[in-house]
Amino acid sequence: MAIPISYNIRNLKLRKGLTIMTALGIALTVTTAIFLMALVAGLNRAFVSSGSKLNVLVLRKGSESELTGGFDAALFPTLKVLPGIARDSHGEPMASGEWNVVIVLPRKDGTGEVNVTVRGMMPDGLEMRELPGADGKPSVKLVEGRWFETGQREVVVSKSIRERFAHANIGDSIEFGKGSWRVVGVFDAGGSAYESEIWGDVNQMASDFDRQGGFSSAYLRASDPIAAEALKNRVSDDQRLKLDGLIETDYYAKQTSSGTPIKIIGIVVAIIMAIGSIFAAMNTMYAAVAYRGREIATLRVIGFSRPAILTSFVLESLILALLGAILGIVLMLPFNGMQTGTSNQVTFSEVVFALRITWSVAFVAVCFALVMGFFGGLAPAWHAARQNILNALRG
Repeated sequence: MAIPISYNIRNLKLRKGLTIMTALGIALTVTTAIFLMALVAGLNRAFVSSGSKLNVLVLRKGSESELTGGFDAALFPTLKVLPGIARDSHGEPMASGEWNVVIVLPRKDGTGEVNVTVRGMMPDGLEMRELPGADGKPSVKLVEGRWFETGQREVVVSKSIRERFAHANIGDSIEFGKGSWRVVGVFDAGGSAYESEIWGDVNQMASDFDRQGGFSSAYLRASDPIAAEALKNRVSDDQRLKLDGLIETDYYAKQTSSGTPIKIIGIVVAIIMAIGSIFAAMNTMYAAVAYRGREIATLRVIGFSRPAILTSFVLESLILALLGAILGIVLMLPFNGMQTGTSNQVTFSEVVFALRITWSVAFVAVCFALVMGFFGGLAPAWHAARQNILNALRG
């Protein structure tokens, strides 16, 4: 016969102070775990959600990033006529030769300077990023102002760039290259890696950085996902080009290695704090066993078995852990969506991402707390079940 769960809830209520302190200890461990998991989830979203499965990124063979992927501009006309490329609004093959450079900008709050990616692109580069991808969602959308004009020293910035850096509002001028660039628009990249970029005309960028006659990368828009895969292989296999083709989403997904240090730190910190929380739960349950010796013996006398008592005390510890998990999640909810940044090991610039407390993060946090509660309650529960009835009743 099992002991009713109402019995465990009543006992937790009777020991309110001890229950609250233990639940708070577990909650603090859970908040740390959630914070670190939310960082990794946000970083993964910034990269994995970037780009479109219809866009094929072209780099020099052997290159791992756009910064090191430069190739001769004479190859670009050959790329444009490859089969499977979609047509732009003017009926031409949708392709964009681009330059990626890293500049240094001062933070708006005056806390220092940060590496920022500046991307020069052709008009088709804007068009393909505004078009819906294979998932039906565009990579970016203009939210204020207008797009830059070809041949002009104009740039558009992401919402994140505008919020974090000085002189990034519409009408302001940003200094880099050989002079000033006027901010004419702001775009929303939906939390993707594009949130960390500034865009302008590729020819003006090449002139400012003395990089005429080549591109660091090219983007080709395929007509459908099957054509994109074929186009990627066609670029890589063409011996005339000596270039590599990658699906854009695959390229950004590889950059999640930037989150490896966060993951390692998170695991180490979570394990250390989990051990502390397990001992806290164990102390609470041992105190409960010592306090309720006669009560436990009475349960045995009236017919409850040792397995039933063992199960009841473990369940009580799990309830305590669940309370701590819920409290920890509630404490972390105000931080959901908070922006932060880390260095991208591929582009050597800062990538901005937001903390994301997803359902999967919350589920893992609850499971993490329940594991702590189980191991914290198992030994005291075993001790309670093994108590001698006569000795307990005399105590």
